[in-house]
Amino acid sequence: MRKIIVSEFLTLDDVMQAPGGPDEDRSGGFEHGGWMLPYMDDILAKAVIQGLTEAGAFLLGRRTYEIFAAYWPTAPEEVQAFADPLNSLPKFVVSKTLREPLAWNNSILIAGDVVKEVAKLKRQSGNDIRVIGSGELVQTLMKHDLVDEYDLMIHPLVLGSGKHLFREGGSKQTLRLLDFKTTSKGVIILEYKTEK
Repeated sequence: MRKIIVSEFLTLDDVMQAPGGPDEDRSGGFEHGGWMLPYMDDILAKAVIQGLTEAGAFLLGRRTYEIFAAYWPTAPEEVQAFADPLNSLPKFVVSKTLREPLAWNNSILIAGDVVKEVAKLKRQSGNDIRVIGSGELVQTLMKHDLVDEYDLMIHPLVLGSGKHLFREGGSKQTLRLLDFKTTSKGVIILEYKTEK
């Protein structure tokens, strides 16, 4: 059995929207894109790279997939440690609008019943499946009790607006802390297991 691990950059007020760039996701009038970049240090980079390289595959929503597919295949040399696993490992993409074949190497479209297909992926052997970003997809996974672990990188920043990971109306979840570390810039990296 493979685990589904949700890996997210978050602010203290649980905002997950557009951590990587100013134009990543401006929906809802969001003007704070790129908020996590000033907090990157060697500790955070090492944790992110470890999560990417230990994955057996990635599970992505359409919007995150399109952002990643536009950047990572031609990413600059200095970020190849991040790019290599993303470019080489299988990427399962959940979308009702995309059509096959998908342009990015090793991308597989999930256009049908997401819950059924993800449950099937979990039953396969291999390394765990990591979900990055993909806020709407994560809501579906949480609703159907398909998340096994959370890797949350909480930044010492409050934005006051933006899309949240844990949204109003979600169901109760009990989590067990597996590990934590702090970075030189005050980011807390938390690894939680869901208690089922």
